[in-house]
Formats: sequence, structure tokens, C-alpha cells
Amino acid sequence: MQKTIPYFCIGLDERMKKIKYDIDLMKYMSLFESLTRTKLKDCFFDNNGQLIFVVEENQIAKAIGKGGANAKKMENVLKKRIKIVEFNPDVKQFIRNLVYPLNVVDINSKGDVIIITGPDTKTKGLLIGRNSRNLDNLSDTVKRYFEVSSINVV
Repeated sequence: MQKTIPYFCIGLDERMKKIKYDIDLMKYMSLFESLTRTKLKDCFFDNNGQLIFVVEENQIAKAIGKGGANAKKMENVLKKRIKIVEFNPDVKQFIRNLVYPLNVVDINSKGDVIIITGPDTKTKGLLIGRNSRNLDNLSDTVKRYFEVSSINVV
């Protein structure tokens, strides 16, 4: 059984929940910060087993490195697929950052429901994924930081 150590994220607003990390995630976070020399906001595994690093605003270029050098080095050291995402306090921009390099036409919010409009059928399919796996990952990630009930792709 892995020991879980509480690690509290200090966010830009009060809605952020307490997030607990285990020892392995804390090691990944420490390695990432020392390798890239950037400020990390969060680190977690998505449902596909991909390791997601969320960096502070305006830190994405430094985190990825010239020509993707830092990202490639992290993948080689960890032997895992990683994704580096820039945090933004605006939920719409944060979603754009999460789905990059996919282009979305528009992101609207109606109450606590987010509606993403895709430009074509292929992009919509990639956003949703097989058995809604990509959409579930996107929804879980957004719910970590914002009060959102669901995300729909149209």
C-alpha cells in the first residue's frame, strides 16, 4: 500500500479542492521542476495512464524546452507518456490549452455546463475519443480546478 502525503495546492480562487499526492507523484513533480526549472501547479495520471503536468501561467515554453527537449528528456527518464499543459484561471482558455493541438471553433458555458464546438467531424471524434475516454479525461481534469458539471462536444 502506498503512503499518501497531503499536499495542498494554493490556487487563485477558493474553489480549488484539497489534492493529495502519493510519494511517486511527488518524486515526478520534484524531477520535473528540477529538470525544467519551472513552477509546477499539479501532476496526475489520466485514465489512459498518461502523466499530466500542469504548469503555472506563462511557463509552458520554458517547461517544454527548445525543440521539445525537456519534454523528450522527461519521457525518456520516466519511461512514460507525458503531457505538459499551461494552467489558466479562465476555464475556456484552460480547455483550449488541454485540447491543444486540436482546434476548436468555440467554447461556451451555460451555467456549469461547458459546450465545445468542433470545426469538423474528425476533430469532434478526437475530442470525444473511443467510448468517450478523451471526453471523460478532459472533464475530470477541468473538474479538478473549476466547478463544472459536464462538458459536451457539438
